[in-house]
Amino acid sequence: MGDLMKKILSILLILILMLSLLVGCGKDNENKTQNENPDETSSTATPVEVDFSKTDADIFTERDNKTDYDESKAVTIKLNGGAATSSSNSVKISGSKITITEEATYIVSGELTDGMLIVDAPDTAKLQIVLNGANITSKTSAALYILEADKVFLTLADGTTNTLANGGSFTAIDDNNIDGALFSKQDLTLNGTGSLTVTSPAGHGIVCKDDLVFTGGTYTVNSASHGLDANDSVRITNATLNIDAGKDAIHAENTDDTSLGFIYIGGGTIKAEAEGDGIAAGAYMQIADGTIDLLVGGGSENGSKEHSDNFGGFMGGGHGGGRPGEMRSGGSQTSTTTTDESSTSMKGLKATNSLLISGGNFTINSADDSVHSDVSVIINGGTFTIASGDDAIHAEDTLTVTAGKIDISESYEGLEALHIDVQGGDIKLKASDDGLNAAGGTDQSGTEGGRDGMFGGGMGGGKPGGMGGHGGMSSNSNGSIKISGGTLYINSSGDGLDANGTLEISGGHTTVVGPTQGDTATLDYDKSGIITGGTFIGTGAQGMAQSFSDSEQGVIAISVGNQSAGTKIVLKDKSGKTIIEHSPELNFAVVILSSSDIKKGDAYTVTVGSESGEFKAS
Repeated sequence: MGDLMKKILSILLILILMLSLLVGCGKDNENKTQNENPDETSSTATPVEVDFSKTDADIFTERDNKTDYDESKAVTIKLNGGAATSSSNSVKISGSKITITEEATYIVSGELTDGMLIVDAPDTAKLQIVLNGANITSKTSAALYILEADKVFLTLADGTTNTLANGGSFTAIDDNNIDGALFSKQDLTLNGTGSLTVTSPAGHGIVCKDDLVFTGGTYTVNSASHGLDANDSVRITNATLNIDAGKDAIHAENTDDTSLGFIYIGGGTIKAEAEGDGIAAGAYMQIADGTIDLLVGGGSENGSKEHSDNFGGFMGGGHGGGRPGEMRSGGSQTSTTTTDESSTSMKGLKATNSLLISGGNFTINSADDSVHSDVSVIINGGTFTIASGDDAIHAEDTLTVTAGKIDISESYEGLEALHIDVQGGDIKLKASDDGLNAAGGTDQSGTEGGRDGMFGGGMGGGKPGGMGGHGGMSSNSNGSIKISGGTLYINSSGDGLDANGTLEISGGHTTVVGPTQGDTATLDYDKSGIITGGTFIGTGAQGMAQSFSDSEQGVIAISVGNQSAGTKIVLKDKSGKTIIEHSPELNFAVVILSSSDIKKGDAYTVTVGSESGEFKAS
C-alpha cells in the first residue's frame, strides 16, 4: 500500500474512532412497536404467567394414549347408505340420525351418505368411538356431533381409512352454532393408527369447545375456515396432520379465560397450508418436538416486499429509513401509511402470550412473521428453515435464543424484539432491512441531528458534531441487543445490528455483511455499543458508520474505500499470525474487527485485497 493510501486510511481510522464515542443516533427505520394488523388479537392485555416446565406426561393422560378395546364387549354400529343398525339399545336410530346415549365402546363401520352420528350421553360419561372404515357425510351439519359427555375418545382402527364430511352448508339444529364437520362441545381425544379425512367446504374442519387432543393417527383436513379450532387447548403428539385451511390451520382461543386457548406440541408431523395463520394460540404456545412444515398466506412472496435499497436517497436530508409509504425530506416526515382494517394475519407460529420452542424441525414460508409472540419468544433448540415476507422471528418484548439452528433465507427483519438476547445457537439470516432490530423508544427518523447530524449530513466527513451535533439522541430508547454466545451470520440490506438503546457483545462469533448504499450501518445504537468478548466481523457502508463506544478487547475500525464483494480481508498480528480472515459477500467500504486475540494499543496489519496497512487497535 502506498504512503498516500496509508495516510488516508490512518486519518479515516482516527475519524471513525472519534465518531464511535458519540453515542446516540437518530433512527433510520420505523419501529414496529405497535400491532400492525388490526385483525390480530390485541397485545395490550396483561400477560398471564406461563408454566413452561410441563412435559408430555403432564399434558397427556394415560387414557389419551389408550387405543385398545375389547371388541366382544363393544357396541357395533353399522351404517348403510341412509340408515343404520346397532347391537345395543344405547344407540338411538331415527332415519339417518344415530345418537349414542350411554358410556361404552362403540365400533362404527360402513357409509352414511347424508346423516349424523351424535353423542348425547350423561355428563359423566367417558366413551370410546372406534372408526373402523366409517364414512359419514352430512350435507347441512356436522358428520359427528358430540353434544354431551364428559370426554370422548375417537380411535382410528389399525389399517382403516375413514371420512367425516360436511356437504357445503350448516343449518342450525339446536342452540349451538355447529360450524365444523366434526363438532364437539366436550373434551375430545383422537388416537389410533388408522387415518381420517375431514372435509368442510363451508366451515371449520374439527371444532372442540374444550380440550382437543391428538395422540396418534393420520389426519387430512380440508376446510374453508380453521382446520382445527379449539376453545381451551390443542395438544398434539405422535400424530400426522395434513391441513389445508381457508383461515388458520390450527387455532386455539378462549375469550373468557386468557390462561386457556394454548397449544402444546410434543411431537408428530404437521404439514399445513393456510390462508390465515399457520398455528395460532390465543394464550401461550409450547413446542417440545415434532416436524412442522407451514406455507402461510401464499408464502414470503406475498409479503410487503419492503427493503432498504435507497432510504431517502442517502443525501436527501433526514433519514428516509421508514417502510414504503413514507416520504421524508429535509428533516420533516410525512406519513402516507394507511391501515387496512380488512387485512388478515398470515403468520407461521403465533402466540398472544409467550412462545417456547425447545426442539423440532421447522420449515416455515409465510407472508407475515414466521414466528411471532405478543410477549416473548424463547428458542432453546430445534432446526428452522424460514422464508418470511415480514420478520422471521418477532417478539413484542423479549426474544431469547439459547440453542438451535436457524436459517433465514428471506425476511424484512431477521430477529426483532424490544430486547434480543442471543446466548447460543447457529443463526444465519438474510434481511431486506435490519438483521437484528431492538425496537424500543421513540423513532427519531426525520428529525434533525441524530446520526445525520453527527456525520455532516450522512457522508461520514467533516468534524464530529457538525451539522447539528448529536442532539437527535433519543433518551427514551430502551431496547437492547445482547450477544453472549452462538454463531451469527447476518446479511442485511439495512443495519446489521440495530439497537434502539444499547448493544452489548460478550461472546460468540458475529459476522455482519451490510450494503454500501442507503442510510445504513453495520452497527447502529442509540446509547452505547460495548464489546467485552467474542469475535465480531462487520462490513458495510461508510456514510452512517458507527464503531463500538467502549470495549475490553481491541477494536479495529477502518474505512477502505469502495471494495467489491468477495474481496478478502486478513488481519494479522506482529508475528504474522492470522487472527481474522473474511471475504464479504456484499460490496463494502468499512471494516470493523474485534476479538479476544486483538489487544488494545497493539499494532496489526490489515490487508484488503492487494492493499495492506498497519493499524493500532483501540
